[in-house]
Amino acid sequence: MQVVYHLGAHCTDEDRLLKSLLKNRSTLQQHGVEVPGPSKYRKLIRQTLKSLDGEQPAANVQTTLLKTISDAAHVQRLILSAEDFITFSAWVFVNQNLYGNAMSRTPALASLFPSAQIEFHLAMRNPATFIPAVFARTKDISFDQFMRGASPHDMQWSNLIHTIRASVPDAKLTVWCNEDTPMIWPRLMRELSGYTPDAPFDGEADLLAEIMTADGLQRYNNYLQTHPPASDSQHSRIITAFLDKFAIEDALEDEMDAPGWTQQLVDDLTLRYEEDLDQIGRIAGVNFITP
Repeated sequence: MQVVYHLGAHCTDEDRLLKSLLKNRSTLQQHGVEVPGPSKYRKLIRQTLKSLDGEQPAANVQTTLLKTISDAAHVQRLILSAEDFITFSAWVFVNQNLYGNAMSRTPALASLFPSAQIEFHLAMRNPATFIPAVFARTKDISFDQFMRGASPHDMQWSNLIHTIRASVPDAKLTVWCNEDTPMIWPRLMRELSGYTPDAPFDGEADLLAEIMTADGLQRYNNYLQTHPPASDSQHSRIITAFLDKFAIEDALEDEMDAPGWTQQLVDDLTLRYEEDLDQIGRIAGVNFITP
């Protein structure tokens, strides 16, 4: 059995991927892929990990979790999605590092299904927009308290990826940039589900429907009917071309407002992010999805 943990990150797809996959739940079930509703497992997994308090789970924990999460007779691939799997938004910079408790949390998540092949899936986002967006989610703490001594300049996704790889070396790790998500949405649905349908998934245009004009979306759908893409990269180029012409401008704007934020800081963080992505592209064993 394969267990897929979609870890977020915070303020990336906002459960949109999960909702799109849920539209295909019955079809996926026929192929052994289970996409349970989040109420089935989010609180359950959080409570289970809390009760273990760092200890290894009992031998029957996997069986108990599966019976609670799914009523399917046979599950080949289980997809679990929650941006709080590693930590809550207020603790993103715990231990002065981005997801500083990932070293203990990811092995704990893997231990819940000891006989399964574990996969972690993670969207990354430019720190210049990620930090303000996640901070906006927090309540009753100052920006300095939120950062917990970490510096925005030191935020590197590559450090987190190295941590996950070292903590659960047998797990498959798939990552992508949130900024690329509109161009790779259909592929992300297939990567998470592990299933390649003969026809398009229901929901492959869900994200485009939010950021593209109605006329543009209709033209896009009509174009795909007469010019089906021969590859993922060609599909991404088609999406990019239609977004260039029909995108809703306000829908593509990211909030970049945090205490002390300046344009120079935004530019510096963006440059560091691009350099960090180059590093990530060279990490062995990481499936980095790009348009």
